[in-house]
Amino acid sequence: MNQDRPVPGLPPGTDVDSPIFVISVAAELAGLHAQTLRGYDRLGLVSPGRSAGGGRRYSARDIALLREVQRLSQDEGVNLAGVKRIIELERTVDELRGQIADLIEQVAAARIAVDQTAANVHASYRRDLVPVRRQTSIAIWRPKPPQ
Repeated sequence: MNQDRPVPGLPPGTDVDSPIFVISVAAELAGLHAQTLRGYDRLGLVSPGRSAGGGRRYSARDIALLREVQRLSQDEGVNLAGVKRIIELERTVDELRGQIADLIEQVAAARIAVDQTAANVHASYRRDLVPVRRQTSIAIWRPKPPQ
C-alpha cells in the first residue's frame, strides 16, 4: 500500500501493514479476548509484529485476519486447522495472482519489444527489393543468345 496516501482511521505515515496496535487494543478491535489472540499466534494463524521489548504489535491487516478467523470458526464451523489451511491457500492464491500480473506485464513488454524490433527491421529494408510470397511462382525469362 502506498504510504504517501493516508489511510482513514490510521495514524499518519502508517498503512494497513504497520504493526501499531498492542494486544489489548487489537483484541478489542477484533472482538476477541487477548488470550485468544495469543493462541492464534501460537497456532500460526496470525503472526503479529514484535516491539523492541518482544510485545506483540498488530496491524490493521492482522485485525481483519483475526475477524476472518473468528468468522470462519464461529459462523462457518471450520476448525482451526481448517482455518489455517484456508489462510495458507488464500495467501498462495494472492502470491500467484501477483506472479500472473508480473508475467502479464513481462509479456506486454516483450510484445512491445518484438513490435519495435520488427518495425526497425522493416525500416531497414531496401526499397528496391520486393518481398515475394512463397506461394507465388517466379519464372525467369532468359532470351536465347543469337546464333
